[in-house]
Amino acid sequence: MLQPRPPVVPDPEQQFDNPLQFAFASRDADTPALVAHALDFGRAQLAFQPIVVAADPTRVAFYEGLIRLLDDAGRVIPAANFMPQVADTEIGRRIDLLALELALRMLRQHPGMRLSVNVSARSLGDWRWRQKLEAGLAERGALGERLIFEISETSAMMLHEVVIRFMEDMQPRGVAFALDSFGGGMTAFRHLKDFFFDMVKVDKTFVKGIADDPDNQVLVEALVTVAHQFEMFAIVEGVESAAMPNGYKVFASIACKGIISVRRSSKSTSGYRCPSERSGLHSGQTDEGASVS
Repeated sequence: MLQPRPPVVPDPEQQFDNPLQFAFASRDADTPALVAHALDFGRAQLAFQPIVVAADPTRVAFYEGLIRLLDDAGRVIPAANFMPQVADTEIGRRIDLLALELALRMLRQHPGMRLSVNVSARSLGDWRWRQKLEAGLAERGALGERLIFEISETSAMMLHEVVIRFMEDMQPRGVAFALDSFGGGMTAFRHLKDFFFDMVKVDKTFVKGIADDPDNQVLVEALVTVAHQFEMFAIVEGVESAAMPNGYKVFASIACKGIISVRRSSKSTSGYRCPSERSGLHSGQTDEGASVS
């Protein structure tokens, strides 16, 4: 039987100049235990981010499902506090497994939904993750045809042979793939023709302030052009509502070729309700929008 999580405190031999430093150290030391405890009890939910059609922002092409782990009080544990440390560990595999379980649940409950979910290339070879996926794909309802896996650029390049073999197996079964953080990592363009990505997500660092930054405008358009050359949609992350009037002018030449998503704010709702295209409500907590071209 699972027991309550024991408290974690900083190393008593470590010296702190003031109580604030001790508080931050206590929080950081406790984060791995918080994450493991949340996984043990299955305390997680998906936050939904809509990806909308550029020519008609009222049309949602699909939703990105972002896993959020919760502490004992139901508060979200910031992913930035633990993902870099656990991505290549057993905890990372457990997070990917739980995210897949939640995604498959949503697809079962909402037959008209198309959903993307993040996965590390390392999890593609994890037998538990593959078993869960195979069971989902074997179900009625064509879940694979509505499922998109997002793999980070760095992860895909480090294990490109594993990713390519997995794609070869999955794409005939309807599963789609997105290359995350395109342009911000270690992609060798010579490998793009070997992969089977259906879309790329341009790294959001190139989009920040794009309406007033000619250099970023050129870089984004170049990355989008590369994506289209390899017959992939290009999702442009980080487009903010306030910048959209100028942003749409920037993307005017490429919008007709793909998809652009905008940030939509909404109040959080509990449970696993399907996002409503009509009302714009998302389940869980919302994140900053992304854009796809």
